[in-house]
Amino acid sequence: MNPRPALTTFRGRRSRSIENGTIRVTVLCEGGHIAEILHKPSGINPLWTPPWPSVEPSTYDAAKHPEYGSGVDARLLAGIMGHNLCLDIFGGPSGEEAAAGIGVHGEGAVAAYDVREVDGALVMSACLPLAQIRFQRVITLREATIGIREAVESLAAFDRPIGWTQHVTLSPPFLECGVTRFEMPATKSKVFEREFGPADYLKPGAEFEWPIAPRNGKKAADLSIFNSEAVSSAFTAHLMDPSREDAYFSAFHPGLSLSFGYSWKRADFPWLGRWEENRSRTHAPWNGGAITCGLEFGVSPFPETRREMIDRGTLFGESTYRWLPARGRLEAEYTAGFGD
Repeated sequence: MNPRPALTTFRGRRSRSIENGTIRVTVLCEGGHIAEILHKPSGINPLWTPPWPSVEPSTYDAAKHPEYGSGVDARLLAGIMGHNLCLDIFGGPSGEEAAAGIGVHGEGAVAAYDVREVDGALVMSACLPLAQIRFQRVITLREATIGIREAVESLAAFDRPIGWTQHVTLSPPFLECGVTRFEMPATKSKVFEREFGPADYLKPGAEFEWPIAPRNGKKAADLSIFNSEAVSSAFTAHLMDPSREDAYFSAFHPGLSLSFGYSWKRADFPWLGRWEENRSRTHAPWNGGAITCGLEFGVSPFPETRREMIDRGTLFGESTYRWLPARGRLEAEYTAGFGD
């Protein structure tokens, strides 16, 4: 029987942690979010901590928790934190899926996880009954970085297309308007085709080369620097360089002299979505108070329904989903951590 690491709390949520002299990693037992990758020398956790109170997904009740809004994403928002797993969709459910119990970004973000410590690693596992998927994540410490291995196993007797995205979101103090800089080996890019937020400033559906994106009626925007405007919103999809075996993103705050990022195999996750929510959403639970930048790498370019994902098929010649074979298994590895 593998022992469970000591149960702790993170912003009132049940969590478990492992740490060394440089970093501490904290995961939430419900939702499985990587809530914290703390750089102990600076005291900085770059990952997003929402400005609203957080509750366990199992305790969420729409009638009792109106503060999280009335949308299909309310249960997710009630418990979201840091690095959120999107499985087996990246985006919203169809009306029929929502009626059957599927929420935004799928069950992976709200499931109950069994978290154990095995040889100094955190081993997290969950069963997603509606998606008929078993998921496992193993997190190991490596000085100022962490290694992450994931496995997605089908419990269904049929091949099926899936979305699978690592929804990594940054926030202050590491994320600062007009200051924090981003680097990635992106090539062809595209702005989300429809309205994404109340303060969209990029030309819908425009295709461009990273990092210079077309604005609506203004000069181009440099997406390698976080927006300096008081209010903004945007979503852009970026194809990772097909000539490279590895892909990555790096975020750097010059005032803190600290960089943070992830790296992965491009074949596993060929897309990165850059999500910008800068105090634009005024409805609950956002209330105009969130400053975030999501750097979301996965098998799909845009957050959209399963049907839209499949109908899109490809973008820039790259598939927009991944096949999970009948009772088959997919695996991926990536790293996250700090540099100076």
